[in-house]
Amino acid sequence: MTSVTLSFNLPDGVSLGTATAELQALRTRIGMPAGVATQLAGAAKIFEQSTGNTGILIGAAILTIYIVLGVLYESFAHPLTILSGLPSAAFGALLALKLAGFDLSIIALIGLLMLIGIVKKNAIMMVDVALEKKRHEGMSAADAVHHAAVLRFRPIMMTTFCALLAAVPVAVGTGAGSELRQPLGVAVVGGLIVSQLLTLFITPVIFVEIDRMSDRIRGWTAGRAGTQAPQEA
Repeated sequence: MTSVTLSFNLPDGVSLGTATAELQALRTRIGMPAGVATQLAGAAKIFEQSTGNTGILIGAAILTIYIVLGVLYESFAHPLTILSGLPSAAFGALLALKLAGFDLSIIALIGLLMLIGIVKKNAIMMVDVALEKKRHEGMSAADAVHHAAVLRFRPIMMTTFCALLAAVPVAVGTGAGSELRQPLGVAVVGGLIVSQLLTLFITPVIFVEIDRMSDRIRGWTAGRAGTQAPQEA
């Protein structure tokens, strides 16, 4: 069996992910025979293995958070309210990386995982108070979440700005090795800015709508139970 090892260096401004994708596209363009096998090695292989499990890792993290929140709040629905801010955070992080000229590297993915924990605490602080008011004080869903938004506005802003300002020096990138850390800071800053602007408006709306949907499902379930009981009797 004959084997050939080809080495390459990355040109300025080109990431390892872009280079490996171009190599795979080149293999297709030149029509390499099926009997010729290729595989990456070294840093490129490590990068490929790391990014291959990224979707599973993020999905497992979100599923774990959903299960824990469902147990804590005794609800299958309202954990979705808390997780509703994650898409806006991901959009903000990806947009910031794009504008700053960074690729979705391993460091940037670490920033996305950090955002999952940072962003959901805003909704937790709001939903926790809203459920307390609704269950124990008999408030409607709209009144409860409005009261919670007003009551928790200050701590939400304080914690978000603390995390945001802490990530700014990393995003600016000064000092030795700063180019390695910059994607993490840029992802966190972009995700926090966009999610903060949207979460305060989106979370109350989703809370009310999910509560209405839960009431409809409970009413439909109770109605079916009531019609089946006389038939069994």
